[in-house]
Order: sequence, then C-alpha cells, then structure tokens
Amino acid sequence: MTAYLEPRTTALSRRSFLVTLGGAGIAVAFASAPALLLAPEVAEAAAGGFTPNAWVTITADGTVSLISPASEMGQGVMTALPLLIAEDMDADWEKVRVVQAPSDAETYGNPGFYGIQLTGGSETMRGYYQLLRLVGAQTRKVLLAAAAERLNVPVGELATEPGRVVHARSGRSLGYGEIAATGSLPDPLPQATEADLKPADQWRYIGRHDVDRVDVPSKVNGTARFGIDVTLPGMLHGAVLRPPVPGERPESIDDTAAKAVKGVTRIVPLPYGVGIIGESTDAVRRAKEALAVTWSSSAKARAYDSAALAEAYRAAGRDLAQAGVPAHAQGDATAAIAGAARVIAADYLTDHVYHATMEPMNATALVTGDTVEVWAPTQGPTATLRFAAAAAGTSPDKVKVHTTLLGGGFGRRAEDDFITDAVLLAKEVEGRPVKLVWSREDDVQHGKYRPLAAQHVEVGLDATGRIVGWRHRVVADSIFARTMPEMFKGDGGLDTVVTDSTIFNYRVPAHLVEYIRQDSGRDVGFWRAVGYGQNNFGVECTIDEVASARGVDPVAFRLELLSGEPRAQKVIEAVAAMAQWQRPREGRALGIAYTDAFGAHCAEVAEVSLDRESGEIRLHDVWCVVDPGVAVQPRNIEAQVTGAILFGASHALYEQINIVGGQVQETNFDTYRILRMSEMPRIHVKVTPTPENKPAGIGEVGLPPVGPAIANAVARLTGGVRLRHYPFLPERVKAALAG
Repeated sequence: MTAYLEPRTTALSRRSFLVTLGGAGIAVAFASAPALLLAPEVAEAAAGGFTPNAWVTITADGTVSLISPASEMGQGVMTALPLLIAEDMDADWEKVRVVQAPSDAETYGNPGFYGIQLTGGSETMRGYYQLLRLVGAQTRKVLLAAAAERLNVPVGELATEPGRVVHARSGRSLGYGEIAATGSLPDPLPQATEADLKPADQWRYIGRHDVDRVDVPSKVNGTARFGIDVTLPGMLHGAVLRPPVPGERPESIDDTAAKAVKGVTRIVPLPYGVGIIGESTDAVRRAKEALAVTWSSSAKARAYDSAALAEAYRAAGRDLAQAGVPAHAQGDATAAIAGAARVIAADYLTDHVYHATMEPMNATALVTGDTVEVWAPTQGPTATLRFAAAAAGTSPDKVKVHTTLLGGGFGRRAEDDFITDAVLLAKEVEGRPVKLVWSREDDVQHGKYRPLAAQHVEVGLDATGRIVGWRHRVVADSIFARTMPEMFKGDGGLDTVVTDSTIFNYRVPAHLVEYIRQDSGRDVGFWRAVGYGQNNFGVECTIDEVASARGVDPVAFRLELLSGEPRAQKVIEAVAAMAQWQRPREGRALGIAYTDAFGAHCAEVAEVSLDRESGEIRLHDVWCVVDPGVAVQPRNIEAQVTGAILFGASHALYEQINIVGGQVQETNFDTYRILRMSEMPRIHVKVTPTPENKPAGIGEVGLPPVGPAIANAVARLTGGVRLRHYPFLPERVKAALAG
C-alpha cells in the first residue's frame, strides 16, 4: 500500500485543538471522544470528574492516558505512537497508560493514509509521526502556561522534566498531576509548530533501546484481549458455510440434520452462503458440517485454474503487442532496448499466498434497532463502520466499533467479509450479540490472497555491458479495482500497489513500467509488502543477472547503479561487511538483494546450501542492514524486520495456494506449507538510523529482499542457474537445474 494524500497542517490552532478542564484533570485533544479500553493491564482510562478526550488525559495523581489511534497486531504501534506524544510533552513514561482509540476518523484518522483509520501499508509511523509529536508539544505548552499562572512567573522561565514543570530560579516545581487538579487554562491557547518539537539531541524516549512494549505483559500473562477472546452477556455463536467456488450462491438448502444438532437456534440463508447461529461454537460447527447445500454453477471463478493462468499471464507479459497501462516512463526504453548490443529478458512468476494469521478471522456484533456495535480485530475501523452499516441497513453514524488486539493482520483484516458475516447473523437475533469465528479451513480456503502475478523484464545493454534501457511488465489481477474503484478508475486502470517496487532508485537512462490487468473472477487482496513482495523478486534477480553478464561483483554493481543514493549505498556496504561477502564458503553461497520499500533502505544477504538430488534449498543465515530514518524504537525495528524476513523466506521457499476449477486445494497447515521452526535461519539485523530523515515504514521492508537474495545465492552456488518462480519448490529447483 502507498500513501497518496499530503499530511495535514503542521500547526495546531485553537480551533483544532481542544482542551477540557474537569475537577480531576486537564484533557488536551483535537476533539471530544470516549476512550476505549483493551485490558486493565494495558490501558486504564483516567477516573475523574470529566469525560476523557481524544489524545491526552492527565489526572490528579499524575497518570497520563494517551490514545493509540492504530490497530495493534504485533508490530508495536500501541507503544511507538503514544511514545511520540510522551516525548514532546515530556511525560513520565512510567506514569503513562495507553488507550485504544474508538472509530473516529475525523479525530484519529491517519493524515498520511487518506485521513482514515487504517493500519497497513507501513504507513502508521510515517503518517502519524509529525501529528502526534505536535500533540505532545502543544500539551507541554498548555502545561507550561497553566503552571506559569499558578506560580506567578513568566512562562519563559519554566522548563519541563518528565512529568513536572520546573522553575529553576525559585527552586519550585509542579507535577503534571498537580497542574491538572487545580490549573487554569491559557486563553488563547498556545499554538504548536515544528519549531516547538524537541531536537534529536534532547530526546528522552525516541531512539532508546530500553523502552518496553506496553502490550507484551498482558500477552505473556494471558489477559490480553484479542477479538477471539470477546465474551458478552447473552452471546450466541455463529458460523457461515461458504461455497467451494467464490461467487456461487445456495440454490437449495437441506438443513434438517443441522437443525437437529443440540444448541442450534437458527439457520440463516445468505446471498453468498448459509449462516448458523447457536449456543456454542461446537454446536454451530457440527451443524455446519451437517448442512446439505446445492450450489449454483455459474460463477466466473469456476474456470479459475492457477497453474494454467500463471502460464497465460507469462504469455501476456511477453506479448509486447498487448498494451499495458503505463506506470512509469522515463526516456525511451523501447527504442533503447531495440538498439541494444545485448538484451537480457526473463519472466518471473509468483503464486497466490495466504495470510496465515495466528488468529483466524472473527468478529462479534450486536444489532439493536438501527444501531450496531462491533468488537473486532480489524485493521480498518473506518471501513468497519461502513461494512457493518451496509450489512445492517443503517448508517455509519449508528455503528460503534471496538478494536481489539489483532492476532496478526498482514492486510487480511482490512477486508469486510468476517465483519459482514457477524452483523448479518446478529441482525437475525436482534438484541443478542453473535460471535462469529472462522475455522482454520474457512480461513485458508476463503482468503483474499496476494495476486497471482507474472513479470516480464527486458534490459538492454550497450557494448560495454552498461544498462541502456529497462522494460518491466507486470501481469496480475487488480486489488484496487475492488477495494478502491474510484481511485483505480481515476488512475486510468493502473493498480499502483500491484506495481510497487518496479519504480526503483537504481540509475538507468530509460525505464518503462507497464501494468497488464487481468480479471479472472477471484478477489485478490493486500498481503504483507504487496507489490514489493513480488516485484522486488524480478528487479533484484535481474540486477544480479546483468552483473553476471558484465562479469562484475553484484555488490559493486549495485553500488555503481546507486551513485547519488548514499543511504542505499551504506546499507549495502554494511550488510556485505556483516556477511563477510568476499569469504568463500564450502558448499554454500551468498546472495544479495536491496529495496527502498516504504521509505526505508534495506539490504539483505542470504547464505544457502542446496541438495541437488532432492532440490531442497537450505537457508542458513540472513544478514540485514536497515536504515529506517528516525528509529523511534530500535529494538522493535529489529523484531519487525526479523519477522518480515521469516515471512519472506517462508513464502519464497514453500507457500502457495493452488486453485483448480475455482476451488482452493489447500485446507489447513498440513497442506499449506510454511517455514518450520527447525528450518529457521539465523537472522542478524543491524539498524542504522539517520535521525535527520523522517521515519520510514518498517513492518514490511524486511520481506521483499529475502526471496531474491536466496535466488541469487542459488545462482552463485550453481554457476548461474536462475530460479524464477515463487515458491522455490524442490521440483521447480530440479527442473531449473536440469534446464
């Protein structure tokens, strides 16, 4: 995903910045809104004689409650975002409590992500960074002004320490709690601008390694509340039987056996399946298995065969007469390649992959009249309002969304299907909440997978082996055509997220990128790193192949192509040094890859061995150097990049969804192969912050380079055998060796 909107104003005015004074404290915010708790150990709303407000609440005992506006799905935003406010307001982190934001885009929307509440696309830190620091800075100015009045001194003589305002000249100080209890508000309210933000050399929290994540203790002791943990008085349970081929509908339903299951209260025909409501998860599961449904047989997806389509997409990429939508055009790549002394051309295929979140899709809904309440592990509270309203036949202002912790997201929890399921079933039993939990089989077989894709890459070289032109064609179904149709239409049919990574910072004189859209009848969706995850494969393997053709070292070649990109060069040089790039390995080889995804710079080296007889690749080590700009939480960045590397390695080596006759063949983890614990490589991550730069997105950047680094290592190990189809299954490796 990519941000398309400019950030909001960087100055906070009196009109946009509200302060409420109550008997027990001061609340500083953009707009009034109720706080929402996750668990007592993670978030405590301040108790007192006032309604908590949108961003900051200070109580008389000095407790500071800070809103976290994004969904916590393991990436640490519940700590990192409030930390930004705490930094510039000089809060005492030991007295901070974190409160999950309600669904209120006007107040909590991400300025860098369409102004909505949507956690994804590595946009959270990038979008909220400036805004939340300004919130902290203006909170500090309000506290200083209130303290100046209380102490009867000029505000310019005051300073802050964590949780206190200090007047050094008189030796007096006031705790934030004391100010909150009795302080008065300045009129007019002070504005906060970028000039009020702390310089990097004064940061107390940003960049430190010893700030622990606030969500971890409750996850360790079992009190953390995920969507699947929601329990409400009078709650019923639900499930939905879906057709084996998406787009089909039930033509006849024999529910006799299902209704006979003890605890089943209702069978609900739906436009896309059959819902079951009952007193327990076991009852609805057994009833679902007992249903006998005749499905229609007219869906477009019934003709979907992933293996055949992969070859068809490959052919479309190669067919230069088949015009694509231009995504990037620099110079005349077509003419440059036509006049080149040598042309290197290759196709890269990537299979569908499943999100494999630890927590399957689920939601709990309560419909009462025209109002709806939803408890869900959602990445998109704003969209959830719309999804729930549409399902209930009401308006979004009548919907309340409680965002729980997420047991993994990776783009899947931005979708509507599990929300719609829960609301439609709850509508049938108005006044009683219904908890809908997908089985793992449902989750595997009815996902919104990353698109099946083919890339056709052509690179023209002159007589000296230098690149004169680069043509990159991406063939895939569109994500945006379904999820953002107006933007897709406005871009002339270009899906910018599917083509991510094809527009790079390597210096080539002529560069053309085209998108050839397919429409094969299946919904495809966002999957961790999206286009970067598939297209960096084609880019980085081609770079290596050109280096080989020129007879130059692939590290040196990248450094040459990245002249003028010092941050990129530094991470490549550093990772090569970490991995001891020039040191020979017996029976093993190293491969390198780089990405500038999501505003970061990330280079990785993979060390592999290969069993030529079985075709099995063994990944031993991955070294990674990442420049995230400002490193808000360096230790968490290491963890996120490590997780992304494992995610990327798993999908490059093993993961695939196969579809035959429209039906997904995999059903659970016995058939959907992922990297196992015994196969985990050693991972070495070095974070090299550049505080003078804005923070990059970090949750996905570690994923794109690992696959091409593995492929490039195999090529070096085998004397040039190129792997061009994700995943690198043993039979595909053996075919490449034989070819």
